[in-house]
Amino acid sequence: MFLVDSHCHLDCLDYEKDHRDLDDVLQKAAERDVRFMLGVATTLDGYCSLKQFVAGHPQVALSCGVHPLNMEQPCDPQRLLELAADPQVIALGETGLDYFYEKESAAQQQQQESFRHHIRVGRQLNKPVIVHTRDAREDTLALLKEEQVEQCGGVLHCFTEDKATAEKLLDMGFYISFSGIVTFRNAEQLREAARYVPLDRILVETDSPYLAPVPHRGKQNQPAFTRDVAEYLAVLKGVDTATLAQHTTENFARLFHVPAERLQG
Repeated sequence: MFLVDSHCHLDCLDYEKDHRDLDDVLQKAAERDVRFMLGVATTLDGYCSLKQFVAGHPQVALSCGVHPLNMEQPCDPQRLLELAADPQVIALGETGLDYFYEKESAAQQQQQESFRHHIRVGRQLNKPVIVHTRDAREDTLALLKEEQVEQCGGVLHCFTEDKATAEKLLDMGFYISFSGIVTFRNAEQLREAARYVPLDRILVETDSPYLAPVPHRGKQNQPAFTRDVAEYLAVLKGVDTATLAQHTTENFARLFHVPAERLQG
C-alpha cells in the first residue's frame, strides 16, 4: 500500500523546528507509506524557487500557478505558459477564486481573469488545473463551465463545499480532494459530501503546512499526515485503508498523467 499527497506546500514547512531538511520530510512521509507528493506553487516566482528546492527528488512533482490571493503580481499568461510547459510540471495552479478577503468587484474580476488564463494554458498543454475556491461557489462553477475545463480536467482541492457542489463538479469530470478538514468535529456537511463522492474521483491531500488533521491538531501539517486523512476517509467510505489508497493513487495517476510506477517511490 502507498499513498500520494496530492497537494502540499513543501517550501512553507518549518525547517528550523520541525524538520532538518526536505529529505527528512520525505523520509517521515515514506515511513507512513506516503511515497509521492505534488508540491504546489502560489506565485510564478515561488514556482521557480520551489523547482530549485525540490531538485533531485523524483518523488516530488510540481504545479505552476498564481493563487487568487496573490494578485499583487498579476498572472502573466505568456510566462505561465512557458514555465508550465516544463515536464516536471503536471498541473496548473493553484488557481481559482477567493472572495473571503476580496469584496471589491475589481479585485474579484482580477482573480477571474487569472483563473481563465490558467484554464486556457491547461487546455493548451493538456495539464489539469488545481482549483481553490472560498466564498465564490457560483462564480467558480460558472467560470469552469465557460472555459470548458473538461478539456484539460482538474481537481477542487481542499474541498469544503457541500454535496450539491460536489455533484456539479463531478458532472464536469472533476476530481475532489479532501484534506484534514474532513476530520474536524464541525465538518459534518463535508463528511456527507465525502460519503457521496465515488471512490474513482477522490484524492487525498494535506495542504501542508496548514490544516493538520485529527489527531495532530495544533501541530504544523506535513505530508506524512496524508495517512491520517486516508484512514479517516476509508472509514467514511466503508472500505479498508489499502483500498482507499489504491483508488486515490490510481486517480492521481489518471488525472495528472503520471505513470503509476513513478508513484511507488
